[in-house]
Amino acid sequence: MMQRMGMSMDGVEDVQEVIIRTISKDIVIEQPEVAILNMQGQRIYQVVGGTITERAPQRSGESKPVVAEEDARLVADQTGKSIEEAKNALIESEGDLAKAILLLQA
Repeated sequence: MMQRMGMSMDGVEDVQEVIIRTISKDIVIEQPEVAILNMQGQRIYQVVGGTITERAPQRSGESKPVVAEEDARLVADQTGKSIEEAKNALIESEGDLAKAILLLQA
């Protein structure tokens, strides 16, 4: 039925991770299932499952990692620490909010 409508679907094998990169963060999906749906000349990628984490963007050529201000504020609010301490914890934890909070609470 899909072929009659000009559609086909294929799976992508051995996917290790999918990264959705925004200006303020990278969303990393580890071990997802990925399918490609071809429909009328358009390719649609479907990403399902996996472990999702967020981190500061990984940009080549940058000497200092970028920490989203809202993430630093959240960590600072949760721990009672300064914004600067929160940013340093986020850098050390590679943008993982939960790890940064635990690091500052230790």
